[in-house]
Amino acid sequence: MIVSKDADMHDLSLIFRNPPKVVWIRLGNCSTRQVEHLLRREYQTIQLFYEDESSSLLGLS
Repeated sequence: MIVSKDADMHDLSLIFRNPPKVVWIRLGNCSTRQVEHLLRREYQTIQLFYEDESSSLLGLS
């Protein structure tokens, strides 16, 4: 699984599908602490995404 703020990862996940799974962080300009908070807050969503074999992209904001 790849976690990225780069929109190019979104495009690549649509072209190549999974694997790998991509978690796309859509927060704009932010601190590492804000990214950490988002990932911790969305842990259960990320876990369900990881277990879903048909999903290749998860956008979080």
